Amino acid sequence: MKIGDKVRFLSEVGGGKVVGFRGKDIALVEDADGFEIPMQVRELVVIETDDYNIPTPQQKEKREFAQVKTATQEAAPYRGVSQPTPSSAVGHQSQSEVSGNDVLNVYLAYVPTDIKQVSTTPFETYLVNDSNYYLYYTYSNIENQSCLIRSQGLIEPNTKLFLEEFEKAQLNDLERVCIQLIAFKEGKPFAIKPAVSVELRIDVVKFYKLHTFQENDFFEEPALLYEIVRNDQPAKQMYVSAEEVKNALIQKKDVQPARKSVQRKDDRNAVLEVDLHINALLDDTHGLSNADMLQYQLKKFVEVMERYKNQQGKRIVFIHGKGEGVLRKALLDELKRKYPRCKWQDASFQEYGFGATQVIIHP
Repeated sequence: MKIGDKVRFLSEVGGGKVVGFRGKDIALVEDADGFEIPMQVRELVVIETDDYNIPTPQQKEKREFAQVKTATQEAAPYRGVSQPTPSSAVGHQSQSEVSGNDVLNVYLAYVPTDIKQVSTTPFETYLVNDSNYYLYYTYSNIENQSCLIRSQGLIEPNTKLFLEEFEKAQLNDLERVCIQLIAFKEGKPFAIKPAVSVELRIDVVKFYKLHTFQENDFFEEPALLYEIVRNDQPAKQMYVSAEEVKNALIQKKDVQPARKSVQRKDDRNAVLEVDLHINALLDDTHGLSNADMLQYQLKKFVEVMERYKNQQGKRIVFIHGKGEGVLRKALLDELKRKYPRCKWQDASFQEYGFGATQVIIHP
């Protein structure tokens, strides 16, 4: 049994196409509705085999070669730039510069090995250096606030560098990645660029959609590109944990002007106002989904509650706006789950309209 085979279930009605395996005994079967169903291999019977998915000797050779590539191996050129000389340290031949490329533009690229089989194909990861600078880099995935280096080394000017090849089963390890860069030129004066550290949240769902991969200037094949640096400015993308609230929508922007958090000094009974409008919390929401923004607002809410949870009688007004009520409902769910002893009610209508909730702290 292999990927691409059509199978039928033995102990129940149904069947589909094998799209992957989980260990030696579990096959992932995609049914007619597009859902993946894990099934014991012994509970399946092959009714039609797909010989097109048997790798050719050329494909096997390509995969074996990709697996032994390292971050310091030869980088592939683009835009007519000559092939760079492989090296693992400074001291190699200087690359010719491209006019107008003295600003940093760096991308992380994911390229499907076979775009026609996007649901099952492996993917290649590249770092694209669209600048006249050499870059020392690290490429890591992040889990539980810890980093694991996946690739590190040096990428030459105006080149793209192969980092690794991975299968669909490894996508969950890549949900959070971090790119760190130090830019320089060799043997000539250059403008100092600040060190870059960008943390990205990779939407793994995109790897299952054909339209995700677009034509671009760097690859002959369609690719998924993430901006790391754009015109010397690091990408402002923030990762927000999805532990508390998932699949939620942000409320519509309220016409109410943003309020700043205010607390009178030395008055423990003063009302603390906390504005949870996203534009009051973040200067830039580029790259954040509605769910990400909602999670960030909840994170701010929890931070405030944790800070004052032991101050008996403390009153806090959380300004969330009316909108569709999504944020208000999420706040109440958090209060019931984490702070059941606290009391809450709608804040003063005359002062806040329908868009605020007052919490009274009871430890």
